[in-house]
Amino acid sequence: MADRYDVLIVGAGVAGSALAHALATAPRPAPLRIAVLERSLEEPDRIVGELLQPGGVNALKSLGLESVVENIDAARCEGYCVVDAGAGKMVEIPYPGKHEGRSFHHGRLIMNLRAAARRAPGVDLIEATVTDLIEDNSSKRKVIGVRASLKGQEGKQPFFAGLVIIADGCNSNFRTSVLGGTGVKPTTKSHFVGTILKDAVLPIPNRGTVALIKGSGPVLMYQISEHDTRILIDVKHPVPSDLKAHILANIAPQLPRSVQPALKLALENDRLRRMPNSYLPPTPQGSSSLKPGVILIGDSWNMRHPLTGGGMTVAFSDIVVLRPLLTGVPDLGDWNQVKPALDRWYRDRKPLASTVNILSVALYDLFGADAPELEVLRTGCFKYFELGGECINGPVSILSALAPSPALLTYHFFAVALYSIWVMFAHPQRVPGRPDEKPRYAVARLDQYPFLLYKSARVFYTACVVFGPLLWAEWFKHVGPSKTTLMLGLVGSLAIWSVVFS
Repeated sequence: MADRYDVLIVGAGVAGSALAHALATAPRPAPLRIAVLERSLEEPDRIVGELLQPGGVNALKSLGLESVVENIDAARCEGYCVVDAGAGKMVEIPYPGKHEGRSFHHGRLIMNLRAAARRAPGVDLIEATVTDLIEDNSSKRKVIGVRASLKGQEGKQPFFAGLVIIADGCNSNFRTSVLGGTGVKPTTKSHFVGTILKDAVLPIPNRGTVALIKGSGPVLMYQISEHDTRILIDVKHPVPSDLKAHILANIAPQLPRSVQPALKLALENDRLRRMPNSYLPPTPQGSSSLKPGVILIGDSWNMRHPLTGGGMTVAFSDIVVLRPLLTGVPDLGDWNQVKPALDRWYRDRKPLASTVNILSVALYDLFGADAPELEVLRTGCFKYFELGGECINGPVSILSALAPSPALLTYHFFAVALYSIWVMFAHPQRVPGRPDEKPRYAVARLDQYPFLLYKSARVFYTACVVFGPLLWAEWFKHVGPSKTTLMLGLVGSLAIWSVVFS
């Protein structure tokens, strides 16, 4: 006879393990029976999910899971250091107050999360590969379980539950079947190529380092244990045929000198690993669901660019919002009771999730500048950070998920755009010359102003083109006309505010 549970969770990664623990430990009149099905329960080895922002640390505390980042040789992360390789400058961006993030080996965190889920009452962790969703024969739509191949056994075994939750990650096998094929395909702009540096010396200890590389995308470095530092190098299409030669010739010379020896040693001894940098905006899963009885969570449903390290923070924060909503549903097998909870979840998660998501992609477009207008914005963004004060505190509060405010993000983004335009007129710019000449800098002359005014319009238009579609995908696409009008008015007001007061 097939096993029957209240909840089936497909995937025992970050989201799946944390959600199993959260639902099992939430107060209910009757405890839940929860099964978590995972293809392999061995420690995973990946180059993603290694940095947790302070907002994510706070979410873990809310879930009673703060201990999962202990005893895994995790490193403290107290903020960032942004290095402009072309200008030879560096700016420190500390987290506000005494907030800290954590960085670690991904597999060690996953094993702690799985152990916490296994200890939770009513949770079964099962090593099995889920192959199919089981639908109710009477409706042909409502999902009532899954079929899975248990490790070491032949054939497929059915598992039934009132609610099925898919948390099988960025390469989800069930995303399209749950949400349909329209609008749920991730977009990929580039890849991160990663390896581990041994005993590397970062410019500022306990700071994630973002190096802005001339002619290439950004390079991200952060310590993940006492002796290991992760380096992620952005590589755009087409990917060079010889990645190691490309990195040695074009990337390594522009990195801080203190990390260059460790990088060259890693390139000699270790293999490079590659991961896509994908963006997938969320879609509603309640009243407009195409397939009742099943929902998606984590990267199977919503992804953002990994540059800002916000993926796990969004996943844990999503669970903080979702847990009390599902706990308030008397019968998780009744989709009519579950739908309102999912609709509320979609709305309540927006401030934090949309802020982190929009920032990640917008910041990558600036830092990975491949057009003249974007290069102006990248230079202006760096100089904006150099101003210090709220020009650092505001953006880093957003990045760290401590200030989940789309309004604050909109203000700072357009403040950067306008300051970038000011920089073109008022700050010395490099004067073109021969490569062997010493660089010369000069402030724009009066006769250059007409061209700069034209370029300013293009820069501001580019900023709107970068920010607008992201704001639409995260806020406007699935809301009614009245809410859309309200949000458009808010964004317009903020843009005018930034023009006046920046």
